[in-house]
Amino acid sequence: MRQRDFENRYRDSWVQLETWLKSSGKNTDAATLDLPAAYRDLCQQLAVAKERQYSNRLIDHLNQLVMAAHHQVYRQQTLRRKGWLHYLLSGFPQAVRANGRVVALASALFLLPALVMGIGTYNNDALIYAVMSPGDVLSLESMYDPGNRVLGRERGSDTDLAMFGFYIKNNIGIAFRTFAGGILFGLGSIFFLVFNGVYLGAVFGHITRVGFVSTFYPFVIGHGAFELTAIVLAGAAGLLLGRSLVDPGQHRRAVALRLASIEAMKIMYGTFLMLVIAAFLEAFWSSSTATRISIKLGVGGLLWLLVFAYFTLAGRREENNAG
Repeated sequence: MRQRDFENRYRDSWVQLETWLKSSGKNTDAATLDLPAAYRDLCQQLAVAKERQYSNRLIDHLNQLVMAAHHQVYRQQTLRRKGWLHYLLSGFPQAVRANGRVVALASALFLLPALVMGIGTYNNDALIYAVMSPGDVLSLESMYDPGNRVLGRERGSDTDLAMFGFYIKNNIGIAFRTFAGGILFGLGSIFFLVFNGVYLGAVFGHITRVGFVSTFYPFVIGHGAFELTAIVLAGAAGLLLGRSLVDPGQHRRAVALRLASIEAMKIMYGTFLMLVIAAFLEAFWSSSTATRISIKLGVGGLLWLLVFAYFTLAGRREENNAG
């Protein structure tokens, strides 16, 4: 292959990589570049250029590009070695903010059906039976009966630790289905977000209507800050997968899906951790009747404020320094 043909064949990929390096992967159409793969391809192209004794100008240019890419690859690997601490302090909230529009869409798909169904079941006592059987409704009411020793789901085991394990399995199962549904061009994630919104709205509306507010709201407010937020984030990650299949851009769908999954998992790792926290609170804190209602409401409100502040503020300094 002549040098001119070689340059024409790979010039676009070199320009894309240079654009990515100049912007550090931010605010550019090349932001979804798979840097390790591009770096490996570039090293191979440099080796070919040297073997075929192309011009010094081309070899020097590729060599400089390889060095710059190597620096970025090493930097990414260094950041990964910082592990979970860096991810929790910066990476997770940054990933959520970077995909703010998708997160907002997932929030709307979850909250709007919940609001409509909540108002509907509060004003119409028969509407709850559209999503639950009569037996399930009776079971739901018994969970939040003020006379119970513990609140929430009926327990097959009498230990909080056993319920902790159950809640982890149940919560992560819901989140995973909501996320994985995105592979169906986003339709699965949309379905699970809307379904969970309708179901939870029905629960909120019905329990409020029957008057168990003194037990129900103090129960859900604490762990709900983590659990409900995590469901929305799982849906947003699923929508990222779906978007890559509906509109893959300049990539083939398989490549677009792989790139989108990298971004989606930046959200899902933190989402799974949030669900573990939610399960812990639900098993050991929310279900207790020994704590006063005012304290539960106060702690729950504080947890919601902390979650909001975390996703709004965490990692901002690092973003500003990079900018």
